[in-house]
Amino acid sequence: MDILSLLGQGFAVALTPTNLALAMFGCFIGTMIGALPGIGPVNGVAILIPVAFSLGLEPVSALIMLSCIYYGCMYGGRISSIMLNIPGDEPAIMTTLDGYPMAKAGKASQALAISALASFVGATFATIGLTLFAPMLAKAAIYFGPADYFALYVMAFATIGGVTGANPFKTLLAAFLGLMIASVGLDPATGTARYTFGSYHLYDGFDPIVAIVGLFAISEVLVYLEGVHKDEARSVPLGRAIPKFSEIFVGGWAHARGSVIGFLCGILPGAGASLGAFMSYIFERRWSDKNGTFGKGDPKGIVAPEAGNNAASGGALIPMLTLGVPGSGTTAVMLALLISLNIQPGPLLFEREPEMVWGLIASLYIANVVLLVMNIPMVGIFTRVLAMPQWILMPFVVMVSFLGIYSISHSTFDLFVMIGFGVLGYGLRKLDISLVPVILGLLLGADMENNLRRALSISGGDFSILLASPISVLLYVVTFAMLMLAFGFAYVGRRKARRAADGP
Repeated sequence: MDILSLLGQGFAVALTPTNLALAMFGCFIGTMIGALPGIGPVNGVAILIPVAFSLGLEPVSALIMLSCIYYGCMYGGRISSIMLNIPGDEPAIMTTLDGYPMAKAGKASQALAISALASFVGATFATIGLTLFAPMLAKAAIYFGPADYFALYVMAFATIGGVTGANPFKTLLAAFLGLMIASVGLDPATGTARYTFGSYHLYDGFDPIVAIVGLFAISEVLVYLEGVHKDEARSVPLGRAIPKFSEIFVGGWAHARGSVIGFLCGILPGAGASLGAFMSYIFERRWSDKNGTFGKGDPKGIVAPEAGNNAASGGALIPMLTLGVPGSGTTAVMLALLISLNIQPGPLLFEREPEMVWGLIASLYIANVVLLVMNIPMVGIFTRVLAMPQWILMPFVVMVSFLGIYSISHSTFDLFVMIGFGVLGYGLRKLDISLVPVILGLLLGADMENNLRRALSISGGDFSILLASPISVLLYVVTFAMLMLAFGFAYVGRRKARRAADGP
């Protein structure tokens, strides 16, 4: 039976009144959860799993609802990133780089609409890829070993200087600070406590969500408190509540590039949407930033990471469904749900449970359309957040931050950690050091270390294994080429600047 007929059967399942209502509910709730700093898709899906059980839903209905919540969270994460410079979740960090500058320039509605369209394109591309290439792409992902993943993370850190466009030394310093923070906790191999200073609270290391909320939300409040009595107002111009139609379609091929890169990152188990958003932004900056506009409110700086992280979130479903290996933290939660329902994901799932698999895929198409239709009209509502006085908005940010973090772990220690990261973020901002590389180091550092350890364990400590795979060699070659291009562009830029300074 061909794919189209199977997909038709899937739509017959997804368009039943119950499943359609659950999909729309999941889209709405997911968008709201994604917009709240600190919750994110992992916790959003985990929190609502009891709802699926309490309602006594069929497995396919429960999976459809949670998948739509997942997609909704990925859409919603951009809202607070653009409006408040506070990422709703980890992948949305990259959206702050150009989204918030656009909002400060009075183009908040345009930024929100652009990001909604980019999210739709990326998620739809991933869903089409899930439909057509799931078994084939899952088999390709099997060939990535620990050494290949390590090479992938080396490439990510080697190109981290292109994230902010700021002083390269400060950017690398921030990345190394993130890597140092990532090393706190129990050693994954020996179980020895590292840099915990005798506190058992730190045995699991620092939760990236706690760090994100502290570095961005709390430091934003501290910066506001510092300037509250100064003459310079921090008001943000609202601009138009609804953008012009022509202002939304400005990303061009950045949609396609971000979608492809994000999708490829998503199908790699463990890579996730954070890496998809990061790599999409880096590549687009290298490709499109001819006039140095990235980081200052360039629409393509929103399109690339939003298309990338939504494509990665869809791609992460592929290894979960076809291999039983979660591609991200959220799909790990969904995998646990399937197992608890006595459904074993893997290569035979498409044969044993075709109704569930194709019903899920069809519901993702529906969710993308629902989310786009839902988000574009709500742009005007979201922009009104900026109309709130800062003295009202900032206490609300603090309240949401504390409630969000406490609802995750129910630990007062995490609240103090969040405040500590907020003070750290405030200090880094005063030194004009970007916060994004710190978070990227924290997010990617643990996985980078774990894959290095696995590779060395396989080889018995022989470092040559890092160059034994054709995939890793290719990644190192690409990394070297990107670095050479970056140095070349920087050298040409300095020469042009010197010539302009010297005059004719």
